[in-house]
Parts: sequence; C-alpha cells; structure tokens
Amino acid sequence: MRSDVLMRRVLLTATLVVVFATGLTIGQNKYGQPKSVIHLVTLKWKATSTPAQQQAAIAGIKNMAEKIPGIKNIWIKPVRIQPQGNQANFAIEFVDEAAAKVYADHPVHAEWNKIYLEAREESQSNQVTN
Repeated sequence: MRSDVLMRRVLLTATLVVVFATGLTIGQNKYGQPKSVIHLVTLKWKATSTPAQQQAAIAGIKNMAEKIPGIKNIWIKPVRIQPQGNQANFAIEFVDEAAAKVYADHPVHAEWNKIYLEAREESQSNQVTN
C-alpha cells in the first residue's frame, strides 16, 4: 500500500514538472523579423468632411485589400492616435517592398485616393520593414 502512495506522489511530481517546463517554453517571448512592409498613416479630417465621407475613405482600405495584390493585412480600428490633434489612423501590411510599390501606382489606389483626399486635411505616413 505504501508503494502505491509513493508511486502516485512520484507521478504527480513528474506531471507537475512537465507542466511547469511546458509553461516556461510556451511563455517565452518570441518575435520575428519578417520582410513584410508596414505602412502606417495618421491623419486629420477636413472640418468640412462628413462622417459618411470619412467612413467611405476607411471602408475603401478594405476594398483595396481585396483588389490590390500583395496586401497581406490591414488595421483600420484606432486604439490610440498620436500626435494630439490627429483623428484617425490605419495600417496596411504588404508582403514585401515590391508589393508596396505596386500599391502606390495601382489604379484602385488612385480611385481610393479621390475619396480619401476629399475628406482628409493632412496626413503623415511611414513605412517600415526588416
């Protein structure tokens, strides 16, 4: 009977060690340095722009993502906007630098720009990659 209790304690201890080691392995910070390009824009809307124009400009980002090759992901819901005074931001991830160049010259981007520039007062954009 004592050997059963001892065996259970050994198994329990071994199980706890495995669970702890697994937690350490999973919990380690892991990061990558992909070759994708992130295009981040912060902007102010024109005082004369309507909420419908502003929404159309943001919705147009989804349309571009569907139609322009090389767009990997989009982010259109602001969590924090800086610097103070800016009113919106969005980000587009391209698979690589070549895709970012295709986007810049793509006819769908040119069409979207007509809607966007009608509502936008000013913007700042940055791109970053590895």
